[in-house]
Amino acid sequence: MSIRVLALRALIASVLIGAPLAAFAADPAMPYETLAGTALADAKGMTLYTFDKDAGGRSMCMGPCAANWPPLTAPPGATPTGKFSVIPRDDGSHQWAYSGRPLYTWSKDAKPGDATGDGVQQRLARRQALTPASAMPEPSICPGRLV
Repeated sequence: MSIRVLALRALIASVLIGAPLAAFAADPAMPYETLAGTALADAKGMTLYTFDKDAGGRSMCMGPCAANWPPLTAPPGATPTGKFSVIPRDDGSHQWAYSGRPLYTWSKDAKPGDATGDGVQQRLARRQALTPASAMPEPSICPGRLV
């Protein structure tokens, strides 16, 4: 067997073994220093938000709303960890939630650390950036806050 064949087999094995583990590798979000202070951000450093209209672990943001507030999508096979859960969306995709509250980015945040969506009113419901202070209460105590 040639070295090339062995190297190819080793590469295939590492992908097959490593891919399922990637879903368990890290939380879908992390604390990040934004212009509004420390908030929860996705892997790219984009601030995460909640929507006051979301209830019962279900997203109410579809269509044009989701175009402005892209859901923090969960890949197939994503596994809940800690306070992070995976919720189904009406379009069949899945979205990350924190303490049962669906998470979104804001289309007008141009770069990591922007938090221009904090406090934006949309259809009589407010968006908030998820900060350490808002992360502590459970959804039943403080609905619509980012965690």
